[in-house]
Amino acid sequence: MKTKTLSTANFSRRSFLKSLGFGAATAIGLPAVMQNVSAAELPHIIVVGGGFAGATAAKYLQMWGGIGVQVTLIEPNENYVSPILSNLVLNGQKTIDSLTFGYQDHQNRGVRILHTSVSSIDKNNQTVALSNGQAFSYDRLILAPGIEFDFVAGHDENKVPHAWKAGVQTNLLKTQLDSLPAGGSFVLTIPAAPYRCPPGPYERACVVADQLNNVRGLGASVTVLDENPNFTVEAETFAAQFARYGIAYIPNARVTSVNSEAKSLTYSVNGGAEQMLSASVLNVIPNQKAGQIIFDAGLNSGNWAPVNPLNYESTLASNIYVIGDSQGTGQPKAGHIGNSEAKVCADAVLRSLSGLAPDPAPKTNSACYSPVSRTEATWLTAVYEFNASTGQMQLVSTENYPYASAPSTRNYGDMFNWAGNLFDDTFG
Repeated sequence: MKTKTLSTANFSRRSFLKSLGFGAATAIGLPAVMQNVSAAELPHIIVVGGGFAGATAAKYLQMWGGIGVQVTLIEPNENYVSPILSNLVLNGQKTIDSLTFGYQDHQNRGVRILHTSVSSIDKNNQTVALSNGQAFSYDRLILAPGIEFDFVAGHDENKVPHAWKAGVQTNLLKTQLDSLPAGGSFVLTIPAAPYRCPPGPYERACVVADQLNNVRGLGASVTVLDENPNFTVEAETFAAQFARYGIAYIPNARVTSVNSEAKSLTYSVNGGAEQMLSASVLNVIPNQKAGQIIFDAGLNSGNWAPVNPLNYESTLASNIYVIGDSQGTGQPKAGHIGNSEAKVCADAVLRSLSGLAPDPAPKTNSACYSPVSRTEATWLTAVYEFNASTGQMQLVSTENYPYASAPSTRNYGDMFNWAGNLFDDTFG
């Protein structure tokens, strides 16, 4: 058999990657000339954002690309706190520490980790400038910045928590709930869709109502103001649970202002006259949009980033990809499907570096288990596939999101298996 040798003198990044295949090569057993290739010669893929989408992309790029690529993950925080299961912090069944993940396993796989933030992107020269003064060039750039909030007038998150980014906010809301007096009131607001984790607010209302009244016996009232015309997912399930807990549900209710000192808000139903509502604990979840970097880089159309769903490349800039909550494909915004999109994107990016077209028929899947008490949970799932005639991702099922017929204790146990597998696949 004739042995193929590589010369670093006229070596190109693309030919090197093609010669190795995706993830087929490891440093063990490679010819010395290949082990001596400078990292500067390798295709450089930068991933910005270390949540479910970004962390998964960085991990799989390095796993599948092997030593044929250099992967850098830029994430300001040293740890990521999972929003998934974070509502169980509110009733004491989980702690923030138990939902916190680092990036040591990524580093062990060869991903370079930079705990800083991106200050600007030069799309023409394919460079990113960092807030610490460094700058890096990229061959491919994947952005996974998550969400930002549109706060209404008067909303101070340090006094009226949203708890929609887990961590300090979650603990703040728990502290306030722990101090809620007998006969007190809890008011939760739900933003207009699309927002992160569609079932999450309804799940939270149920968990809090169970904790306040069934566990602590406070006789508290729970009110939900939903800017949407109905439950956005699992409508029958959550309507039944709201009736079970006596939760007052007001749809088409748009929050117009918040008095963070007085713990009160004004809202309008169907554009009607403003009404005021006060609460012992006020939990306002603001409307949401793509991460700020999407706007700063001019990659948005409206509130989200338009992308080609075959590979998640921006339709507004070459060699820049957007995955997770900021993408604008119409798929839900949640951790599970962010993990799924990341794998499609990683595969497409590695193919592109070898001059190959992306998979012409990608599929993604989403699932979510939602606790509705301290012992029961429900679930929903969905599979999306690429429709070549429309150029969009569409639900495989024509029945919208399949979901559990009713909450159960078995679902509650399965929820931890589902979350544990997702955590391990993303951060392990």
